[in-house]
Amino acid sequence: MERQILYIIDKDYKSISDFLKSKGYTASNIAKLKKYENGILLNGTWAYMNQKPARFDRLLVRVCEYKNSENILPVCIKLDIKYEDDDIVVVNKPSDMPIHPSLNNYDNSMANALMYYYRDKNFVFRCINRLDRDTTGLTVVAKHFLSAGILNTSMQRREIKRVYNAIVEDDGSLTDSGSIDAPISREDNTLIKRRVSANGHRAITHYKILKRIRGASLIELRLDTGRTHQIRVHMSYIGHPLVGDYLYNEKYYDKDNVRPLLHSKSLDLLQPLTGKRLHLECELPTDFTERIDRKEYV
Repeated sequence: MERQILYIIDKDYKSISDFLKSKGYTASNIAKLKKYENGILLNGTWAYMNQKPARFDRLLVRVCEYKNSENILPVCIKLDIKYEDDDIVVVNKPSDMPIHPSLNNYDNSMANALMYYYRDKNFVFRCINRLDRDTTGLTVVAKHFLSAGILNTSMQRREIKRVYNAIVEDDGSLTDSGSIDAPISREDNTLIKRRVSANGHRAITHYKILKRIRGASLIELRLDTGRTHQIRVHMSYIGHPLVGDYLYNEKYYDKDNVRPLLHSKSLDLLQPLTGKRLHLECELPTDFTERIDRKEYV
């Protein structure tokens, strides 16, 4: 997979490296570009990172992927792609699909599906916002190391805004909106489960009710932090666990639901190379709409 990005130097910079950092390039990105012959061309000539560019110089960055994710088997699995350009692809992930291959899940992950989708190109799987296996919705994958570096920095800075939907148990006591500021840590003797703990990392979740259903509510959630299982832990902590949440709902009894009803509804981000603002949305999955349309909460 190859990508070329042309820049026109717009003002004075100390060096090419200084200019690229202003565009969000990471130190790792710049180190990789140094290794490529003709990876950086200044006015058509191979240039060093410490060279000083002049205003209106033409700087061409050439990104080449020469390898694949060799340990990920390409598998023909249908994908619901909501957006794609030269740098990223955004997939509406279904439930019961892990992001990465793992023990007993060697050939049913989103990574397997994308390796097949890009089977005619060099492609290394780099997921930016990882979703749990049971969580549906939008997830971003970088198509090369440069977009991955820029987007990972954006994630760390909380510049990628994510909105989730969930259906939570509600006897009418959940307030119309609220914020949960409660630290989260790993539960003792487990690698998976989390809990609210004074010794945990700070976690902040904002929610509002979109629709009240008998015995439940459809809510919208926005996160200031990105802790593992944050939404599930926080909603359970305030007494309104997700419907179908077998891990954090002690009173879980709904055998019709095979997963926690959590959905990554929308993303707002800057396209990593062009800087264009992107707003992406996807529809609610059928298990959400079926629950919303029920007359009774069972």
